[in-house]
Amino acid sequence: MARVQLRHIAQARSGDKGNTVNIALFAPTTEIYDVFLKEVTAERVKEHFTGMVEGEVTRYLVPNLKAMNFVCRGALGGGGSRTLRVDNLGKCYGSNLMRMEIELGRHG
Repeated sequence: MARVQLRHIAQARSGDKGNTVNIALFAPTTEIYDVFLKEVTAERVKEHFTGMVEGEVTRYLVPNLKAMNFVCRGALGGGGSRTLRVDNLGKCYGSNLMRMEIELGRHG
């Protein structure tokens, strides 16, 4: 069993609309996607973004692409033109999610 950051085994894309951030996470194999199903939950993503995402996090599965899409509400301090944050766009959220650690190899 190994603890690994997502950046070593996955790819992500992210963006924003208003005060909502969208993050797509892509697994390279079906086996890793199956681990993501158990390890990368909406609750864990919300916890990972503590202090940044104030609203609900919803996970949508896209199994034919070995992907999942997270919609994070209340994530930009009111939106790009209203927030006082230095980085007011959702692009950074994909990179930030890549720092999340999961257990690889414990699921069978």
